[in-house]
Amino acid sequence: MNLKESLPEYNSQTETKRILHWIDGSPQHFADLMDIFFEGNTRKNQYAAGIMIHCIDRWHFLITPYIERLILNLQNEGLHDAIKRNTVRVLQDVDIPENLHGIIAEICFNYLKNPAEAVAIKAFSMTIIDNLTQFYPELKEELHFILEEQFPFQSAGFRSRAGKILKK
Repeated sequence: MNLKESLPEYNSQTETKRILHWIDGSPQHFADLMDIFFEGNTRKNQYAAGIMIHCIDRWHFLITPYIERLILNLQNEGLHDAIKRNTVRVLQDVDIPENLHGIIAEICFNYLKNPAEAVAIKAFSMTIIDNLTQFYPELKEELHFILEEQFPFQSAGFRSRAGKILKK
C-alpha cells in the first residue's frame, strides 16, 4: 500500500481501521506513517498523528526509534495543535533519553505558561514534567508554582490533572 497516496485528509473510522490493519505492528509500515507525520503541517499530518496514537496504544514498541525526532519536531514553529497534542500524549508514557530531558522540559514549561495553548497539550505537558521530577526534584517547585498560579483560571480537565500532581 502506498500510504501517502491512500491516507485521506479527513478522519474516518473505516480508513483508520484499514490502516491499522495494514500496519499490524510492522516497524516498516509504521515508518511510512511516521514519514507522513513529520512531513509538514497539513491535514494528512494531523490524521497521521491520530493514527500514530492508535498504533502506540496497540504496539508501544514502535515509537522507541522516533522519540528524539518527536521531541525535536516540537521545536518547530507553527505546529498544529493535533501534532503537538498527540506528540506530548505519546511522550508522557515513554522513557525519554537523558540527553533530551532539558529540551523536553523547556518545551513543556513553555506550553504550560502559554495562555493560548490547548488544555490537552498543557495536561500532557505537566505529566511529562512531573515524570522528569524523578530525575530533577528541583523542577517540582517551578511546576507547582505554575499549576497553582493557573489552577483557578483553567478548565476542569486542567484542574483535575494539576490537582493530582499537586497532591503528590
